[in-house]
Amino acid sequence: MAGKKHSSLDRVLGRLDTLDSVNLANLVQRLARERGVFEEIFNTLQEGVLVIRDDGAIEYANHAAGRLVGLGEDVAGQTLWRLVPGLRNSLGAALDGDGAAPVVAREFELTYPEPRVVRLYMVPFRAQGAGQARRFAVILTDITKERATTERRIESERNSSIVLLAAGVAHELGNPLNSLTIHLQLIERRLKRLKDAREAAALGESLRICRDEVARLDGIISNFLGAIRPQPPDLADTELGALVAEVLHVQHRELEDRGVAVEVEAAPVPAVLADRNQIKQVIFNLTKNAMEAMEPGGSLRIRSRADDDSVYLVFADTGAGIRAEDLGRLFQPYHTTKPGGNGLGLMIAQRIMREHGGQVGIESKEGVGTVVTLQFPRRDRRARMLEG
Repeated sequence: MAGKKHSSLDRVLGRLDTLDSVNLANLVQRLARERGVFEEIFNTLQEGVLVIRDDGAIEYANHAAGRLVGLGEDVAGQTLWRLVPGLRNSLGAALDGDGAAPVVAREFELTYPEPRVVRLYMVPFRAQGAGQARRFAVILTDITKERATTERRIESERNSSIVLLAAGVAHELGNPLNSLTIHLQLIERRLKRLKDAREAAALGESLRICRDEVARLDGIISNFLGAIRPQPPDLADTELGALVAEVLHVQHRELEDRGVAVEVEAAPVPAVLADRNQIKQVIFNLTKNAMEAMEPGGSLRIRSRADDDSVYLVFADTGAGIRAEDLGRLFQPYHTTKPGGNGLGLMIAQRIMREHGGQVGIESKEGVGTVVTLQFPRRDRRARMLEG
């Protein structure tokens, strides 16, 4: 056909009937070498490459494709729709109909052999003749880390904007509080000049209450600002058991009033590098949450343990538990399941733990209770990581 280019291989194949046995053997060897080169190229790719028919039958799969769908190298001959249930319905019109199939891009989740997010890019082959099954090239890319990085960045940006807004509001609240303090001082001076002692005493008591409440609000704002804008941790050798004891000493009266029993199993664990004040705040928030989740007669169990990499501090309560639909949103700012809660405690705890190189884990069953685990890197393990 005029204008159509032919490779040297096309020209050889065009006169295949005229080749003798020697030239035919050379041709077969050449084709085998070229196939081997292409196989090696495709198998070095990180992306999975498939060739499928419109019924989902896999005609070719490189090694990466086999790993992604969890079948190793034994993918050819399988049906893609069985390996990835639900994908056939998602592709829809790209596979149906007699017209030219469009290029398709999809993202889907796989759970086997491990959870991952995969991006699929499917391109149709040109049909070779009437009545032949259509074929598609499918490119699979593992985007699990990319998705996680994007979600962390979005979460960080959202939290930063909320923290900035909250800090601005707290700052603005400070201005009227300062004004109230000044005017209360003026009222106190004029009160001292009153001649009626009984009236002065009554007004003095009201004035004292007002000043105490202003001081309390000022303290709340200061603590709030310190919580949402934590300073970089001042790391030092820290005994977690000692911090737990200090927090429980402060909270013992409230624990008694609520009828909550506390059991501490302080197994010997290595000291961790931590900021005492910041970790005390995390412990205080967790014990406070546990108290408020339990009815009188509930119990809070605190225990510690360690393995080769980490030191753990575990808080287990017998409270109401957390609904499954709420578990995924616990670390979101202003999400709370408690009446009067501000939804910042766990977000702040997570941020502090991350800055310590650790993390917060939560397990809960509604009606049974909640287990919160603080995971700290071991001091010696952390030092090796930093050196590496």
